[in-house]
Amino acid sequence: MPNFDLGSILGSKPQTLIPKLILAAALCVSASLVWRPTRSDKITYSPSPGKSRPRCHLRDHPYPPDALPGARDVETPYGQVRVYEWGPEDGERVLFVHGISTPVVALGDLGHEMVARGYRVMMFDLFGRGYSDAPNDLSYDTRLFVTQFLLVLASSRIPWATVPGFHLVGYSLGGGLSVAFTRYFPHLVRSLSLIAPCGLIRRHHVGWRSWLYYNSGLLPEGLIKYLVRRRIRPDVEPAHTAGGSDILAAESSRAVKGDGDANGGAGFNSAAISKTRPHVMVSSVVAWQVDIHQGFVMAFISTIRSAPIYAPQEDWKALSKILDIRRTHANGPEFAAGLEGGKILVILGKDDGVIVMDETIEDAKLLLGDDGIEFIALEGGHELPITSSESVGDSIESFWKSSSGCGGR
Repeated sequence: MPNFDLGSILGSKPQTLIPKLILAAALCVSASLVWRPTRSDKITYSPSPGKSRPRCHLRDHPYPPDALPGARDVETPYGQVRVYEWGPEDGERVLFVHGISTPVVALGDLGHEMVARGYRVMMFDLFGRGYSDAPNDLSYDTRLFVTQFLLVLASSRIPWATVPGFHLVGYSLGGGLSVAFTRYFPHLVRSLSLIAPCGLIRRHHVGWRSWLYYNSGLLPEGLIKYLVRRRIRPDVEPAHTAGGSDILAAESSRAVKGDGDANGGAGFNSAAISKTRPHVMVSSVVAWQVDIHQGFVMAFISTIRSAPIYAPQEDWKALSKILDIRRTHANGPEFAAGLEGGKILVILGKDDGVIVMDETIEDAKLLLGDDGIEFIALEGGHELPITSSESVGDSIESFWKSSSGCGGR
């Protein structure tokens, strides 16, 4: 706050006292508008449903708090993060990362599949999804999500960062984020497997509505939130949902025509979220987030704008150099830990309208080369890891076993 010599003011002549008092008052008002005391208790996130709703009220919801085993809530400077970790403590470690609008419960069957094979599994809700809080003063970009990876890993009582590291499996948006994480921390990642990954979606799939809502700058934010909320909330009906779900600007048959930012197609929307809860559809879980997670829509919008979704992505180029070093110096003096086979796995759905198989194969090969990537194409659409967890698990484990130094069971 500015200092004033009150004595000099009061000692002024009457004809000059009033103007000086007016000036002093104006300076005080101006300073009070600019200066604010620092508050350490200021909340900078929107709370998850776990905080905003009584736990007993959530038990019958599409995504209940006990949907997966080994749950814990991790306090971080960015808000609380929901983490699940289970499986044999001495098993090889596998970290799963989910997509843009389905929380991690969508990968629950795949997690159970790998635990049954003897692996130690950890997965978490990305910020603004499921039971994780939504930071409201940050962009949902690579920096935020890579930091979240590290916070999650550090929250375990088991040392996930020790040699030989952990297997990283990313789905959809989680695939693009996993590439970014591996770029910066390749020595921690024993192997990288991507299921229908983002990061290479071609720009021609962006429809005019997506451009208008996310990139044009023509609409006020309040209106954008209203329109996006309506756009991404699915119609919750068992087998004929036509609304939104897990992603972006290349979804389903509608996306191929250049429209949509959140429609994974009827097969995705009507997929059961898990084998143990076949009556709960993916569309119900997404609608649940839209309706009761206070920060979900904001997080979705910011993720579309800032996360590594569309091509080109520098992370893939950087990863190519890392993989080349792993292959070239596999046994030499410049050997570096992580990604020991010098190759990653990409699993694609033959009928996926979100991540178009032929385009992804062409673009990924161009960036990583034939020696840096292995492709597996399975029957199904963008719902592949949700509905075909056993086939996806077989593909991932076979890749681990065939890669030098990885998954030697």
